Order: sequence, then structure tokens, then C-alpha cells
Amino acid sequence: MRTTSRKGPFAVRYPERLLSEDEDVLLLFRPHWKVLLPALAWAMLLAALGGAAFAALDPPSQWVAAGVAALLWLLLAARSVLDWWFTSYVLTTERIVVRRGMIARTGVEIPLEQVTNVLFSQSVLERLLRYGDVVLEAAGSQGRSELHDIPDPEGFQHEVYAARELRMLHQRSGGPGLDPVSALERLADLRERGHLTDEEFEAQKRRLLGR
Repeated sequence: MRTTSRKGPFAVRYPERLLSEDEDVLLLFRPHWKVLLPALAWAMLLAALGGAAFAALDPPSQWVAAGVAALLWLLLAARSVLDWWFTSYVLTTERIVVRRGMIARTGVEIPLEQVTNVLFSQSVLERLLRYGDVVLEAAGSQGRSELHDIPDPEGFQHEVYAARELRMLHQRSGGPGLDPVSALERLADLRERGHLTDEEFEAQKRRLLGR
């Protein structure tokens, strides 16, 4: 199965030890970069003020001003950067996982078969910047979960629906609930709609026929 995540030094990683034997990661990402704008604005303002103070003062007062500017940035903006860095959204073939926190970690897991509805909302500005909010409605004790600042929320909605359909297809194909022909037709439909690549379709087909 495919894994979509950011590449490079800021790539998100999900520990393989937390996955079940047949579970694959489909999507893996952090909140949209928009959440870093306040930290960037504070950095620019304090850099300007610190630079002006550095030019106007004599040593060692120059370095004191630079240190005060850096300390103010840490107090005012570093928390938002750390919150962004240590927040991850994960969509696997079995569940949706939200992980937050640097030292005290919190997590929410929603099994795909319990997801009943996926809603997203975007303002005009959010559409231009390609982010928005997603609401997951789930059966049982999970209830309603709100995910904020999701990159491409409409695409995420489609991926969740496709993963849920595939998950339910696998569960029903293991018993008398769905015949192999209907299951293959559902797989082909997912491929036609762009939710499965040709390689993924063949892999799921082999798994289905093997069952």
C-alpha cells in the first residue's frame, strides 16, 4: 500500500511497532503550515526590533538585546512550533490515529469500520491556502472528533471513505457476507475513482482471492 508523507528533514514518521501485522500506512502528515504563521510573525518583528537595538547600542549591550529578543521569541512562539512538530495525523488500512504532545503524549484512534460520516469545511481563504477542518462522526464511544488545520481536507475525506470501504470489504469477504465477484467489482470501482493504484489493486485482488 502507498504511504503519503512529507519528505526531507521535516518528514513525519510513524513507528512500525504500533502497526498490526497486516496494517499499512496510507496517509501521514502534520497540520497545515498555516499554524506556524504567528511564530513567523513574532520572529520577524523581534528580529527587526533586535536588529535596531543591536545597531543603536554598544557592546555588550548589543548581545543582551539579541538575547532578550531570542528569549521573547521562545516565550511567545516556540510553543506553536513544538505543537506543530509533535502533532501527526495518520490514516492506515485499519484506523485513523491522531497523536499530540512532546513529553505528555495524547492519542485518539478511530477504527475505520466505526466511521459513519466525514465532513469538511473551508472558508475562501482556507481554500486558497488548501487547508480546512474535518469532522469525523463515528459509532460507539468514539462519537464526534474534530480535526483542525488539515491539508487538503477534501482529499483526506475521499481517502478516509476509500480506506473505510476497503476495510469493510475485507471484513465481509472473510465470511458469507460478500461474494468474490462483488468484492472484485468494488475493488475495480475504487481503482477507477483513483483511490487505488494498479499495484494496490493487484495486491488487494491477490489478498482477496487468497482468502
